[in-house]
Amino acid sequence: MNELTCFKAYDIRGELGVDIDISIAYRIGRAVAQHFNAKSIVIGRDARQTSPEFADAVSKGIMDTGADVLDIGMAGTEEMYWAVTEFWTDAGIIVTASHNPINYNGMKIVKSASRPLDDVADFKVIKKLAEDEAWGKIDHKGTRSDIAAKARIKYVKQVVSFIETSKLKPLKIVVNCGNGAAGPTFDAIAKHLIKEDAPLEFIRVHHEPDHTFPNGIPNPLLVENRPSTANAVISEGADLGVAFDGDFDRCFFFDETGAFIGGEYVLSLLATSFLDRNPGSNIIHDPRVIWNLQDIVTSKGGKAIQSKTGHAFIKQAMRQTEAIYGGEMSAHHYFKNFAYCDSGMVPWLLIIELLSTSSLSLSELVKSQFEAFPSSGENNFTVEDADAAIETVLQTYKPDALSIDETDGVSLAFDNWRFNLRKSNNEPLVRLNIEARGNAVDINEKLEDIKSLIT
Repeated sequence: MNELTCFKAYDIRGELGVDIDISIAYRIGRAVAQHFNAKSIVIGRDARQTSPEFADAVSKGIMDTGADVLDIGMAGTEEMYWAVTEFWTDAGIIVTASHNPINYNGMKIVKSASRPLDDVADFKVIKKLAEDEAWGKIDHKGTRSDIAAKARIKYVKQVVSFIETSKLKPLKIVVNCGNGAAGPTFDAIAKHLIKEDAPLEFIRVHHEPDHTFPNGIPNPLLVENRPSTANAVISEGADLGVAFDGDFDRCFFFDETGAFIGGEYVLSLLATSFLDRNPGSNIIHDPRVIWNLQDIVTSKGGKAIQSKTGHAFIKQAMRQTEAIYGGEMSAHHYFKNFAYCDSGMVPWLLIIELLSTSSLSLSELVKSQFEAFPSSGENNFTVEDADAAIETVLQTYKPDALSIDETDGVSLAFDNWRFNLRKSNNEPLVRLNIEARGNAVDINEKLEDIKSLIT
């Protein structure tokens, strides 16, 4: 048995020809279908060059167990999620490497009702099945059906249902799809909105899917990828900008000045949107930057509940508490009315509705938050020994901490500031976030002090 190195902490991804290839894709598809004793499985793919052939291989593996494939074609991860729920299938697989380098590919998998895989009971079992090729007997082969058009109609109807289009005011919106899979899906949503007389104007940037990614891998978290959106917002006099990653399960925002908005503030805006309509609701958040969100949720009569970072943990916490919304500052946003799954399309719809019902611009909405609770944003440091680097910081700051939280990494809180330090699951990185109350402390000074200890 050769260990499959493409199985990572949360999903499947790897370098082409090194960690993953067509034969491995076939084995994974067959293992998923066999593990769930599936009758039907949804398959989708992103815009990468190898994704169609990988999707074909996965489908062949599924059909060789006797299960049927419901093919949604080129789509986003969230379209796969919704199709699994909408068509009552036993699992769903999307072939995608999201924002990874061009020579990578991978998969994201869910089980029935779009639930995340359990790491031990599902993910590791599927991995071992694929490694051992311990296939069971079959008495017939499954079929493959193209449901792309039908699935997209149902998906668009669901995401647009999150807002009241009659409330929308005239807005000019820059949309950067990064030449990933988002373009066609966005066009379907925009067409639906225009049919409902939404007074919106869209400026499309890097819109068409292109497997060569001529404008760089679609990853708006990279600072070098932001000017294309920011410059378009400024030159077009737009009200906001929205940029997507490769499989558009994340979206990122720019205000009317072209400034990038940190994910921690987007969380609070979305929480505001839900609590205004659903007072007293539960809101799930990750542990990295929390004070601003907790303040807003509490002020609106809601309950902020902390969860460990990661989609499986957030989704589990949401289901357990029936939370209406959950978010991570990394731009993953989860919705009860979207099968408790994450979506990159729902957030921008909620934001334009919030702008339409507010007398403030996006920069003004965020400014008040930042002034009350400034944040450093996430800072990543490459280190030889992440555990040792974290321990060095803790030895310095732990004696003066008022509280210590180890939900995810370690968070230390003081009178007027707080930091979270955690190591990456997949890379030799230490991730640092700092937040404060007002101008009581200098965030940049704290950042430099901790940086010197880490590096």
